[in-house]
Amino acid sequence: MRNGTAITEFVLLGFPGIQGFQALLFMVIFLIYILTLSGNGLIIFLVWVEPRLQTPMYFFLCNLAFLEIWYTTTVIPKLLETFVVPKTVICTTCCLLQAFFHFFLGTTEFLILGTMSFDRYLAICKPLRYPTIMTSSLCMQLALSSWLAGFTIVFCQTMLLVQLPFCGNNVINHFYCDVGPILKAACADTSILELLGLLATILVIPGSLLFTIISYVYILSTILRIPSASGRQKAFSTCASHLTVVSLLYGAVLFMYLRPTAHSSFKINKVVSVLNTILTPLLNPFIYTIRNKEVKGALGKAMSCPKAHLAK
Repeated sequence: MRNGTAITEFVLLGFPGIQGFQALLFMVIFLIYILTLSGNGLIIFLVWVEPRLQTPMYFFLCNLAFLEIWYTTTVIPKLLETFVVPKTVICTTCCLLQAFFHFFLGTTEFLILGTMSFDRYLAICKPLRYPTIMTSSLCMQLALSSWLAGFTIVFCQTMLLVQLPFCGNNVINHFYCDVGPILKAACADTSILELLGLLATILVIPGSLLFTIISYVYILSTILRIPSASGRQKAFSTCASHLTVVSLLYGAVLFMYLRPTAHSSFKINKVVSVLNTILTPLLNPFIYTIRNKEVKGALGKAMSCPKAHLAK
């Protein structure tokens, strides 16, 4: 154990060295936050009110949209504070809570995306049996399992983390409470926590990625066997949005974790973290709706209802 005063708060540096751009960045990120809440909230609303969208694919999409709302809410308000106050302070308990929710929701996102790839596999590779396999009961079980698994994986590590005494450097060179700097501030041996974190990372990220890759190998092989070009295009369009979101998320994560340490830059990792925590949740509603005729049709119907009531 290192000697030192017990830490009661952490300091978030955010993005130092951007003097003169704080007001601009505050407005941009605040606008992104509002659009993220509105876009993901709109998806949930449309699926709720439109019977044609109450299918397994959109049920899982609602879970993803709900997750993204809270994922960004966990991080962005404190990030905005770093632009308007000279020193952004967060209490130790609050910091640990933010770290818990950030990694709990992030872990659950990987699991939900894996579940969505399984749903697309059944829809394309087993179309005749799909309605009998992917029942509402199974959908609920898969979604609930993703949330519970994400919660359990992160909660077990957090319970060990909160028992650590902190007396090291309380400055976190990030815009949210990342686990790495928190562990460095601990005054006790953190090797067990680091090992558990590594095992959880290997289980969740490469594990879910491998599952998604296998699912899409079967999906693409099935699509290529469809005789007509229009049939192939229609089948691929049903999973193109999911594949785009998966590529963005895993691409950013693999970029951060698989680069050699000698070539890694914390500034670059921080920028990539912005992609994961801010831009991806913003882009998801647009990716899933921009070429989706069912969602655009439901949106048009929802927008026309007030006009119809006014006409009456």
